[in-house]
Amino acid sequence: MAASPPRPRVMVLPFPAQGHVMPLMELSHRLVDHGFEVVFVNTDFNHARILAAMAGETVTPACGGTIDLVSFPDGMGPDGDRTDIGKLLEGLPEAMLGGLEETIRSKEIRWVVADVSMSFVLELVPTAGVRVALFSTFSAAIFALRLHVPKMIEDGIIDETGSVKRNERIHLNPKMPAIDATELPWFSLGKSQESRGAMIQSLVKNNQTFRLAETIVCNTFREIESAALALLPIPALAIGPLEAPKSTLAAGHFWAEDETCLPWLDAQAPGSVVYVAFGSLTVFDAERLQELADGLVLAGRPFLWVVRPNFADGVGEGWLDAFRRRVAGEGLVVGWAPQQRVLAHPSVACFVSHCGWNSTMEGVRHGVPFLCWPYFADQFLNQSYICDLWRTGLRIRADERGVVTKEEIRGKVAHLLGDEGIKARALSLKNAACASVADGGSSHQDLLKLVNLLRED
Repeated sequence: MAASPPRPRVMVLPFPAQGHVMPLMELSHRLVDHGFEVVFVNTDFNHARILAAMAGETVTPACGGTIDLVSFPDGMGPDGDRTDIGKLLEGLPEAMLGGLEETIRSKEIRWVVADVSMSFVLELVPTAGVRVALFSTFSAAIFALRLHVPKMIEDGIIDETGSVKRNERIHLNPKMPAIDATELPWFSLGKSQESRGAMIQSLVKNNQTFRLAETIVCNTFREIESAALALLPIPALAIGPLEAPKSTLAAGHFWAEDETCLPWLDAQAPGSVVYVAFGSLTVFDAERLQELADGLVLAGRPFLWVVRPNFADGVGEGWLDAFRRRVAGEGLVVGWAPQQRVLAHPSVACFVSHCGWNSTMEGVRHGVPFLCWPYFADQFLNQSYICDLWRTGLRIRADERGVVTKEEIRGKVAHLLGDEGIKARALSLKNAACASVADGGSSHQDLLKLVNLLRED
C-alpha cells in the first residue's frame, strides 16, 4: 500500500494576548481538519501559562493531525509589563524574527498565517521564501480604520504621537459603524505618549507592507461586514464566526476553564441568567467592582460572573469570598469560563461584555443580546456595531465620575430583557451567522478558498 502523502505544514503566529491566541488556535483546528500540520507559535511567557492551564492535557485534534506548540522570547524580560501593548509590540520583531526564520527553514514551512499585529513577519517573504496570509483578530472595520490613519494624520485629526488634535466623528461608509477620534483603538493601548507614538509609526509603516501578503483572513462574515471587507487593500477571506472544537482540547487559554458553571446553568430557568465577562485585559478598581457587584444583586436575576485572577486592582480574595457567600443561591462567580458553551446555553438571557471582537462574534453566533461596557482598543467600535447598526444591545453609561452605578446596571438589565425587538434582531443575526459557516455558506466557502491557497507552493 502506498504511503500517504505528507501533510502540508503551516506556521500560525498570534500576537501574544489571549484574544489573539484563541481565534488563531480555533483556525488551527480547522486547518488540521483539512489535512494540515500546524506549528503554533507562542511567546515563552504565554507558552508556560497555556501549559499550566492545560494541567497535563495534550492537544489532539479529532482527526488525528498535529498542532505543535513552540515558543520564543518576547523581548520583555522576566519582569516586563506585558499590559503595555505599545512597548510589547515594539520589542517583538527583534526578539522573534531570528527564531521564526530558523524554524521556517528547518521545518520547511511554506506558509505562515500571521496575526496582523505580527505583520513584521512579512520581512521574511523575500529572505526565507515563505508566503504569508494575514489574520485579523478584530473586525474588518477596524482594519479599514487602520488603513485610514495616514489620512487622519494628514487631515490634522490626530498627530504622529498618537494625540487627538480634532475630535471628529469618523465614518468610512454608511454600512459601517462610526467612532469618535478619541475612541480610536490605538490611543488607549500605549501607556505613554512615547509608546503610543511608536505604535502609530509602526502601524503606518506596516500598512505599506500588507501587499506582500497573499490574503487577509478575518473572523467575521460577509453578511455583516461586506462594506468594510471591500475597503481592504488585498483580497480578504471572511471565515467567521470561528468556534472552539467541540470534541477536543483547544490549547490557547491562559487560565483553566471552570466547568462547574455548566451544571449550575442547567439548574436555572430558560432565558433567566445574566452572563458577565470582560475578557482577558479589562481591569476594574475597587469602586467600580463594588458597583458592578451591587448592580448584579439589585437586578434580581441569577447571574454568572467571570472574575479572572487579575481583574480587580487592589481587591483581595477576601472580598471575592465574602461576595460569593453573600450571593450563594443567586449568582455564581468563577475565575474563567468556557464562554462559547455558556453563551450557547438556553438559560443565558444576556451578555454584559467588554465587546472584544471574539466575544462579539460569539454572542452574535449564539443570538445573545448585549449590554455593552467597552474598556479600550477596538471595543468602542464593536459597541457601535452592536448598538447602532445591528441594534442587538444597549450601552451601559457611566456617570459624571466615570463610574457605572448599580442603578444603571439594574435599569439596563431590565430594559434589555424587556425589549422584544432586540431579542428578535439578535436571533435573526444568529441565523445569518450560522448560515454563513454551514456547508455552502459564505464563510464556509471562504474557508475552503483559504485551504486551497495554503496548499499552493
